[in-house]
Amino acid sequence: MSRNGLFEALLRTEPLFKNKEVLRHSYTPDELPHRSDQINQLAAILVSALRGETPSNVFIYGKTGTGKTAVARYVGKELAKAGQESNTTITYIYINCEVVDTQYRVLTQIANNFIQSWSDRIPFTGWPTDEVYAKLREKIEEKGGVTVIILDEVDKLVFKSGDDVLYNLSRINGELKKARVNVMGISNDLKFTEFLDHRVRSSLGEEEIIFPPYDARQLMDILQQRAGMSFKDEALEAAVIPLCAALAAQEHGDARRALDLLRVSGEIAEREGARKVGEAHVRRAQNKIELDRVTEVVRTLPTQSKLVLLAGILREEGGDKGLTTGEVYDTYATLCQVANMDVLTQRRVTDLLSELDMMGILNARVISKGRYGRTKEIQLSVPLAETKAVLREDPLLEAACDTPVGKQARLGI
Repeated sequence: MSRNGLFEALLRTEPLFKNKEVLRHSYTPDELPHRSDQINQLAAILVSALRGETPSNVFIYGKTGTGKTAVARYVGKELAKAGQESNTTITYIYINCEVVDTQYRVLTQIANNFIQSWSDRIPFTGWPTDEVYAKLREKIEEKGGVTVIILDEVDKLVFKSGDDVLYNLSRINGELKKARVNVMGISNDLKFTEFLDHRVRSSLGEEEIIFPPYDARQLMDILQQRAGMSFKDEALEAAVIPLCAALAAQEHGDARRALDLLRVSGEIAEREGARKVGEAHVRRAQNKIELDRVTEVVRTLPTQSKLVLLAGILREEGGDKGLTTGEVYDTYATLCQVANMDVLTQRRVTDLLSELDMMGILNARVISKGRYGRTKEIQLSVPLAETKAVLREDPLLEAACDTPVGKQARLGI
């Protein structure tokens, strides 16, 4: 076989894409359809930076895929460009707090943006946090002007590492003479600031911008714009974009979901050697994306969360529907014994159920039991067999996955 033999047949397949990267989440187009109001709101807050004044800190809220990150990055880049044109020092720094998720790493990454020499950069570990903060303050003061710091997924940083980094960044302007700092937080959680210390909330003094979900028509416009840049002419059947938009609109108007559907549909069609992307490719892409998402999320869950999820799966597999928190807890406690794990309190398990609800793995809604009070009714939102197969990969849960529970177990089925 020749050196290229393995790929020869694949290379002969006519590609459907001309630029697939346009469909990635990281791509920011020159125009953002249906987000002009939010762009103008954010620009109106940040324009004071061009006058050498300190802009108000901003928190941007909205569900996943509503354009928050794209708008923040777009306006940040436009602000930096306007600063160059007007000879005003504007520094724009973007940090994804899902990746950079500790105070040390956030402060280090901000500071290293101002340090050109690799040998002078702050190491990823090893310095006292106070020393990192002092170096950051020194570098911002040296640069002068206004520094805009975008903290994407800031709620994940706060929940994991606390609010010290927000406290430090919110008070830094009181320690600067020639420079100013603006903090822009982006979050999917509208209530996350309730978890902040009152001193942090008051010193942030933030303004808020809410991003509503896209509807199906708006998603179609976004997909039409990206499809024109990413696919070759006549590579899509007429039904593809409306179907991607309709499916994503059901998922709370998620533009990321719509773009993923379109990209994966094209990849599936291209691998098959199809001349066009069709509706069947979209349907298969939907199943693949959902399964990939569930697999990725479930694999990274802590063991106790996996046991809680497994309790719900086994109860539903055993014939029980509309589970209450108490029923899930009873099964969870049994599984802990099988897996030789400590049993958490019912209150902690309720918190874990709420976290799984936020991830979209299950749906927990509060229902009234009349004079018996209120409880949560649990319904799983993931395919049972496939999710159980992922849980079985954890050696601690292997025996627990085969534990008979639920209605069928009680009947001896």
